[in-house]
Amino acid sequence: MRSVERDATGTSDMFSAGSGCWFTQKVLCWRAAASIAWSVLLLPATTAAFVVLSKLSVLHPLRMLADCASVLVSAGAVFSFILLAGVVIAVGFLTFEYYTVVPTIACSKVALLGRLLHPRQLLYCLAHGLMGVVVGWCCAVTIGYRYETLASPCPQKDGDGPAHMCLNEHHLLLLLEGGFVGLSHGLLGVIHNMNYVSFGTVQQHKYLCFKGSLPLAVKCSAAQSFYSVRNFLGFYFFLGHVPRAWICRSLSLHLDSSAHPLDSISGLLDLSLLYHLWISAAYLLFSWYITLLLFRIFVTEAYSFPVQSTFTEEAPQCLPKVLSEKQPMILKFLALQDLSLLSQHSPSRRSQVFSLSQPGGHAHNWNAISKECLSLLAELTQRLVLHHESVATNGRTKSLSSSGERKTSSESSGTEDSMSSRPAFLMKTPASVFLRSMGAGPLSPLTSPFTPDLDSPFAPPTLRRLAAPPDLGSPWHGSVQSPHVLRRAPKLWSTSTDSQANGSPPASPASLPSPKPESSRPSFLAQFFQNRREQVKLFLAKRVLVMYLFTKLPEASSQALFADGQAHIWALEGLSYLVQASFTEDQFGVVQTTLPSILSCMLLLQEAVDRHFKLPHASSKPVKSPVSLGDSSHKTLRFALRATLKTAIYRITSTFGAHLHAVQMSAEHRKRLQHFLEYKE
Repeated sequence: MRSVERDATGTSDMFSAGSGCWFTQKVLCWRAAASIAWSVLLLPATTAAFVVLSKLSVLHPLRMLADCASVLVSAGAVFSFILLAGVVIAVGFLTFEYYTVVPTIACSKVALLGRLLHPRQLLYCLAHGLMGVVVGWCCAVTIGYRYETLASPCPQKDGDGPAHMCLNEHHLLLLLEGGFVGLSHGLLGVIHNMNYVSFGTVQQHKYLCFKGSLPLAVKCSAAQSFYSVRNFLGFYFFLGHVPRAWICRSLSLHLDSSAHPLDSISGLLDLSLLYHLWISAAYLLFSWYITLLLFRIFVTEAYSFPVQSTFTEEAPQCLPKVLSEKQPMILKFLALQDLSLLSQHSPSRRSQVFSLSQPGGHAHNWNAISKECLSLLAELTQRLVLHHESVATNGRTKSLSSSGERKTSSESSGTEDSMSSRPAFLMKTPASVFLRSMGAGPLSPLTSPFTPDLDSPFAPPTLRRLAAPPDLGSPWHGSVQSPHVLRRAPKLWSTSTDSQANGSPPASPASLPSPKPESSRPSFLAQFFQNRREQVKLFLAKRVLVMYLFTKLPEASSQALFADGQAHIWALEGLSYLVQASFTEDQFGVVQTTLPSILSCMLLLQEAVDRHFKLPHASSKPVKSPVSLGDSSHKTLRFALRATLKTAIYRITSTFGAHLHAVQMSAEHRKRLQHFLEYKE
């Protein structure tokens, strides 16, 4: 079995080679296999509970127990159990193939639709739909009675005519319900990031984790099965005749004219039928939820990496080396988790981090660990800075040319403050904002938030006119003396008259835009296509449905920026606890050489985080998600990271105290650090 790591588009990366292959083969595959094995071992108890509930009879308990015992030992039940075990193994394998430690966040309705229509995700949903049909057949055979077979002899009238086989619509209903529930489970899994594997804050034994998650699995399966059955009944009421006619035509079956069709109100208002549909859907979802829960528990179990090794062949398995790995992502996450636990609870392993190499006397372990953690924090800082440059704090946007060329940022902050404000939602977020902290590349787990830009075909014409570059020759540009003119185009360059009137020195000639040469003007054909393109943009911008699909979802950009925030949280905890412990345990002073870099990096990140939380929707709490087993902890990672960052700085300042005045840093950082020393942050 080979591990697969996913990116935002659903593509996969097989780890057939590389230094992370040892972890995949020796640890990850065995953990996944153990979770699947436990799911199969728990299947008999789940199946027995389903049989008891399907045969439930309060007035005749002894007959109910006898029926349950006869069903459980029958040949059909044994064959059904074998099929169910195969389905559970297939579900576990799909979970292993599609899991991710960094969630994929769709920042618009069209982005979410694109995810659902991706071939890889469609295959995932269709596979669950097919397995749902198999589970529905097993449930029909287990329940028995009128659900046991798909075809049954037609009732004869007066014994005339040859015997015909009629369609058993109750059996067909269970089969279609299983496929519908399986398909909807796959779709909801893609929408709610159900294959996202998060790491628990508190380390617990696997048994305690499973015991605590079991009530949630029961609740989610019961509630979700109710909604699935409701939706399925509506589907079957309107379109049930289509699969029924196709089955009859394919298998040469007849319809029983004496029975009420189930795609009618009288046919669906059968309490026994509704109960069996609900209990079958709940059994299907519960068995799959158990598989998913066990996989999460086993895969996220803490793993202890050696800090240093005696033998050369074991060096790739050491913590400093593993922290620098890019793939598989779960290996890096487990290494950062181990670093956080090591820094808090293991003095012996901390001493290995602070130790010097022999011979040479170099702090290779500390240098490698601190370098990787600082690079993670610096990357997040750069990501936030780039995002803030694209969306200003007060809602202004930077000017972007239609060709996508970027202006140089040589202007001072005072020049930026003099620029006229523009709507914030016109800003196009740069793709570099959403590169992974584990290395930029095409395998980025984050979805770049969709924000309509000036080139978007759906930008309103009014906003496009506001964002258009000013015409220097236009009477609307520059100083307008008429008091009746209320709107002026943005003045990006002040004229000499305005500068002298304001008391500022005249602008240099280099700052004035030079007119475009005649050779750069587009040809007639290019201008024709450009005009047609603008007409299409204006037409689509007036369509409400198009704007609804392309409108940016609230908080999506902020959630995408911090989607891998758990890694940064562990990096902050590991660094801060190691620096705190170095005050008494670092005999060689290896930490003191990098203490200025650590403090500067944390203070820069603190400033970037504070600026980000002033943006719209960044500080708003996410809406409580409905009853679902999908993990939504990624929606609050930005709040957890902000709290962890402030706690990490306070941990260092409270330990070193006034000694930090001797640390070399800039005046701005020293002033900000003084606030932490005085507990004013």
